[in-house]
Amino acid sequence: MSETYKYSNLLIGDDFITDIATLISGQNLIKGTALGLITASGKVTELVSGASDGSQTPFAILAEDCNATAGDTSCPVYLFGEFNSGAMTFNGSDTAAQFKAGFRDVGIYLKTTVPA
Repeated sequence: MSETYKYSNLLIGDDFITDIATLISGQNLIKGTALGLITASGKVTELVSGASDGSQTPFAILAEDCNATAGDTSCPVYLFGEFNSGAMTFNGSDTAAQFKAGFRDVGIYLKTTVPA
């Protein structure tokens, strides 16, 4: 059995910290999705600026595609490091710029890369 690696320019630096988080059911998210933490359940969900359940505050970045449409699912997340904001996914009209300071508060640094 062979595996293929799909290159991603999400990570910028060499130092990063990962962990496992529980993605709440009903979502199918891709690597690089900005995540918030639902305060009451301790589960992650897509970061949404208009939310009021805690998920409006930056918490982590999804480290791999994760499908939780059938139920809560454990997924790897980045908790610390430098990331290419252009390789991230945000909800609707939300942008990296509006969450940049909030991510910095949790040790995640969003940067804009310039192609060589």
